[in-house]
Amino acid sequence: MKKRQQLLIEGKHLKPIVTDVFYAETKQPKKIIIFCHGYKGFKDWGAWNLMAEAFANAGFFFIKFNFSHNGGTAEQPIDFPDLEAFGNNNYTKELDDLERVLDWISNNSNYNNEADIYDISVIGHSRGGGIVLIKATEDVRIKKVISLAAVSDIGARSSVIGDLENWKKDGVKYVVNGRTKQQMPHFYQFYENFKENEERLNIQKAVEKIAISQLVIHGDKDTSIALEEAYRIHSWNRNSVLEVIENADHVFNVSHPWEEETMSKELEEVTQICIEFLS
Repeated sequence: MKKRQQLLIEGKHLKPIVTDVFYAETKQPKKIIIFCHGYKGFKDWGAWNLMAEAFANAGFFFIKFNFSHNGGTAEQPIDFPDLEAFGNNNYTKELDDLERVLDWISNNSNYNNEADIYDISVIGHSRGGGIVLIKATEDVRIKKVISLAAVSDIGARSSVIGDLENWKKDGVKYVVNGRTKQQMPHFYQFYENFKENEERLNIQKAVEKIAISQLVIHGDKDTSIALEEAYRIHSWNRNSVLEVIENADHVFNVSHPWEEETMSKELEEVTQICIEFLS
């Protein structure tokens, strides 16, 4: 029986981490996968639920979650009612959230018979890909890491949100959410947090230290994050595996909302490649 539950994990930064688990109840411990969404993303975006079900059907214990400050709430995990939280999000909070999820599953006796806490892999999409690449070098509980359409340079993205001088003076910059049409704030703390943690947030240095199995996946039609970034990530760890998905955009040809009963052909391919790599 496939089981899906929505749970709240206590976050380190006073906001809950809204979390889903997907698994087939077999009383056999299964390899764990933790999935991290990207910038302006959320755990229920597009076809992520279909992807989660595919992993559960393939015999994995699949966890996905909303970063605590992604702008969603426990009551409204899909839209962004909490723009104050979004504006106060930053990279180290996301790393802390991932650590909390790792702690939660590692110490959760409710899933003793279903989840193998000694076999945890992480998958991240877009900015979440950068987060899992950094965390993979920080936490020995992570055994394999997969990045999907990942950023290769956090620094290049931290300063492009706007003119730094005005950002500092005004304290906030806004980006438009194409789906909800909201003006989403970035408070200047976002840039300050990056500068304070620049060494830790260097994806190249992180990837050069990765000693576990690493898979890099990117679409060749990605207009949000260039395919070149995947080649760069792969070049920093020659033991990594690079898979380029033909005719795939940044979200592997899925959109939100996704009303289809199956994933796009490209996301299906991504999922199968991940399953084979993790098996």
